[in-house]
Parts: sequence; structure tokens; C-alpha cells
Amino acid sequence: MARVSHGSVSPIARRIVAGPAVVFLAAGLAGCGGGTVGMGGGDDGKKPVAAASSSSPSSSSPSSLPSSASAAPRTPQSASPAGPKSSAPAPVDAPSDAPAADGPLRGKVVVVDPGHNIHNAEHSAEINRQVDIGTGSKECDTTGTETNSGYAEATFSLDVAHRLRAILQSRGAKVVLTHDGDRPYGPCVTERAEIGNKAHGDAAISIHADGAEPGQRGFHVILPAKVRGGAADTAPIVEPSKELGARVAGNFVKVTGSAPSNYIGHGTGLDTRGDLGGLNLSTIPKVFIECGNMRDAQDAALLTDGDWREKAAQGIANGITDFLHG
Repeated sequence: MARVSHGSVSPIARRIVAGPAVVFLAAGLAGCGGGTVGMGGGDDGKKPVAAASSSSPSSSSPSSLPSSASAAPRTPQSASPAGPKSSAPAPVDAPSDAPAADGPLRGKVVVVDPGHNIHNAEHSAEINRQVDIGTGSKECDTTGTETNSGYAEATFSLDVAHRLRAILQSRGAKVVLTHDGDRPYGPCVTERAEIGNKAHGDAAISIHADGAEPGQRGFHVILPAKVRGGAADTAPIVEPSKELGARVAGNFVKVTGSAPSNYIGHGTGLDTRGDLGGLNLSTIPKVFIECGNMRDAQDAALLTDGDWREKAAQGIANGITDFLHG
């Protein structure tokens, strides 16, 4: 797969603290992969087959991510990838207009973007239409991927979004979802960015899971590249988004025990892209997170486990809280 330069976030990453001391994770394997299986190259966090602006990985790519992963093993792989556990705790789903609680995030606005929509496959014409992302055009949206047993990325992302919303609201934040599973399809990637911009969010995150080859494992956080064209101008958000991404990645490792991707990001858990409309068109600090690879049996066992999804939401929430309250 074609790739883009990562950029440098090492001064940011080195400031994240895991417990009383900073812990560094050694660089892992640098693979190429991460493409959507049968879904094309949409604005879903997956690597396109060919991106015109792509280049070889930069030598300035970050080489370490603070975490406890080197000391803590992965969550035991006991869950079956057959689907979400029926005994898994249901996410606390507070209404999006619930009054903010007192807490460290009171007065902050967080935009949570659940990747894809479970009904997208029923509206192929609508989601396949091209939209302008400033530097080019992309599909309005894509169907996303799924585990080999049929657990959809759209279902996963909405579940984690609900759990994340509940945690952030308990800390005082106002949470805006780009959709709540209540639309016939989409929204388009352009509208997802616009929702966050109009909300004047202090931070935004788009939640996904990857569709790479089996054996390619782990999570990665996607940061916006510096791009300018049409309605896209990410210069104001590049640096704060790097900070947000590093905070999310470090806390995700610490809470879930999952390792950074062994195929994207050179073991840092961070990747920089300039071909995603959701990032290109954002005017607020924003990142994507690919929480794992749905096509790998070991990752799928985690992604389909409700207890692990709660940890994933907690790790993301802690990263956002560190960014906004740090």
C-alpha cells in the first residue's frame, strides 16, 4: 500500500506519563497494509490502494510511544470472535443533551464520530458519490469492515462511542455525536467534519477498527498532515492534533494493554495522513483511532468483547482528558 510521511511528534510523545515515570515502547515492525477489505479507499482510516500524495515513510517518524505495554501483556485472548458477548455490560447511554456534571472537563466540548453507519450497505449510490475534501475527492462514506464472523465495524464504533460519551459526560464535558445510528446512511465525511466545526469542539475523535490482513495486529491513531487546498487548511490544527493523538495513544496502551500496530506507525501507534476528509476539513483538533484489526482472530476477540470495549472507551477518554486538562 502507498504511504504518507509520518511527521514528527516525539517532543509530544515524550511528555506523556504512564504512572509515576515515563515509559518508552521500543519501535516495532513497520509494515504497509491496513487497507479495507473489499471496501475501497474511503475516508474511513484505512489505507487507500493508491494515494496520489503518498510517499515513503519519513525518517523523522516518531520512534517511541510512552506506555505500559512493555511491562503489561495483552488482555487474555479468551473471547470468541463470534460476536459481542451477551454478558458484556451495556454502555451507559446518557442523552447527548444531558446537563454536564461537575468535573475536570466542565465547559469543554468533545465531538465523537462513530465510524461508518450500519445501514450504509443499503445505500450504495448515496455513499459512493464523490465529495470534495479540499485536496481531492473521496466517497461520501464507506460500509466499513467486519470480523470474519460478521461483527460490523459500524456496530463496534457506535458502541464504543456510547461508552466514551458516558465517561466524558461524567467528567463534565458536553459531547456531540456526529450520528447516533439514527440516519439511513452516512453522514458523509464532509458533514462529519462540519458537525465538529459548528459545535466549536475543543477536541474530536473518529472511532474505527481496521480491516487488514490476519497477523497484522494492534491499534494506531491517525493524525492530520499539513494540507491546504480548497476548503482544507489543517495548519492551525496539526500541532494540537499531534498532542491529542499522543495522549490518546499513550492512555490506550495503558488501559487496554493492547500494543501499537505492528504494520503501521513503526511501533509508535501514530500515523499521519493527508487523504482523509474528516481530518482535512476539520478546524478543531481531531484524530482517528483504529482500535484493532477486525480481520485478525486475536484482535477480533478483543473487539467483540464488551469488557474490552469499555477499556477502550476508558483509554480514549483518559487521553482526551489529559489533552484538555493537561
